Amino acid sequence: MFAQMKHMAIVSENYALLGRFYEAAFKMKTSERARPESAVVVGDGYIGMNINPRRAGRQAGFDHFGFEVADVETALARMKTKYPSVNVLKRPSNRPFAGLSTHDPAGNVFDLSQKGMENRKDVYEDGDWKQERYIHHFALKTVVPETVAQFYVDVFELKALEKPAGDPSFYLTDGKVTLIVMPWNINDYQGTGIERPALDHIGFKVESMEGFKKDLQTLVGRNPRLSPSPVGAGPEGEARLKLFAKCPYGKHQLADPDGVLIDISDS
Repeated sequence: MFAQMKHMAIVSENYALLGRFYEAAFKMKTSERARPESAVVVGDGYIGMNINPRRAGRQAGFDHFGFEVADVETALARMKTKYPSVNVLKRPSNRPFAGLSTHDPAGNVFDLSQKGMENRKDVYEDGDWKQERYIHHFALKTVVPETVAQFYVDVFELKALEKPAGDPSFYLTDGKVTLIVMPWNINDYQGTGIERPALDHIGFKVESMEGFKKDLQTLVGRNPRLSPSPVGAGPEGEARLKLFAKCPYGKHQLADPDGVLIDISDS
């Protein structure tokens, strides 16, 4: 593939604790070269996840994602030709993944990187490995799903997966991870808090749903500070969970201790 979705970022006031949650619950690993004064970076063998400390004025939550491409200049040329309104920003050298940051036509921010970029470090330079629990998909919601999906196909050569008739979402894969581009409609939030068009959730695949739930129960018993946030509590929570559960890949829904939505599958 020309491009691989190799990066995700969460912004958190509890970034150190959140890193421990993903290590303990999903067996993600930190790099031996991690810098203790910096953001926490964990990986599943394919995707690196930055958990960045929240700064003043910065929203918390699932913040952005990133592509590792075979050639950055090719990606930039495609954007300039077909999507001239898209701008690109060079990032500071202390970013372990991003050499550049840009956005899709709806304003969703993502990073660009290429092997050999001088800023790369931590899990992004540790090489790939295989593990039983890993990120399978993630979703973003937008008012222009078809336009956004076509952008990622045109620029990054993601492949569209087949979907049931009438499904308004688009499922795009790099061969390992799937990006779900979902339509956003304010009427979907009847009876619950309104979320703006943005990244929606992260989906993990595990070796066994029963085994995962058992391990999570043991984890919470040993360290209640690593408990997932409740999803579905109260009438508004029930409405939000019903909307979240529409993702066809998720069998079980939860949230990390900071409230980032996660769904789980084992097949």
